[in-house]
Amino acid sequence: MDKEIDMRGKPCPVPVLQTKKALENTKGGTIITIVDNDVAKENISKLAKSMNLKAEIKEAKGDFYIEIYKEGDIQLSEGLEFPSKTQRNEDLAILITKDTLGEGNRELGEVLMKGYIYTLTEASKMPRRLLFLNAGVRLTVEGSAVIDHLRNLEEKGVEILSCGTCLDFYKVKNQLLVGGIGNMYDIVEKSNAAKKTITL
Repeated sequence: MDKEIDMRGKPCPVPVLQTKKALENTKGGTIITIVDNDVAKENISKLAKSMNLKAEIKEAKGDFYIEIYKEGDIQLSEGLEFPSKTQRNEDLAILITKDTLGEGNRELGEVLMKGYIYTLTEASKMPRRLLFLNAGVRLTVEGSAVIDHLRNLEEKGVEILSCGTCLDFYKVKNQLLVGGIGNMYDIVEKSNAAKKTITL
């Protein structure tokens, strides 16, 4: 059975994640993903290679049609794994201290943060908790572009905690839409208790 996925105009990493999901959910046939940029084309080609599947790329009117044929179960390259419904979240805490990802252009940083949070929802291993500090708390309140992704993570068992002092400082405590409110003691205890902590 063939399936076509139109990912034109979709930001990274949506095209590759939607292609991966389609491949996981099909027993056999051809998945054709349509993209309109080289980055998405290359990422989907790498995905197919990591799954030991052959990808054929055709170009038409500036768009790329990536055809991936799947027959039977996918044989993953070493080190890769698919999410499991019974898999427990990794003992990892992520401290998110900004509402953008990386340094430099703010608009790009917002796009990257949105992509990062979305990708967490599709990751094979999710963190146990997300801890929001300083300007990072803006991601958990009204107007945030990642609220739906954070709610998705919370539904999957990821604890979400925002710094109360920070919410007060930015005058957004009454706008909190996801997760709970914590103090610095909570944040220190939860980050110290994790086997691994990442700061963004």
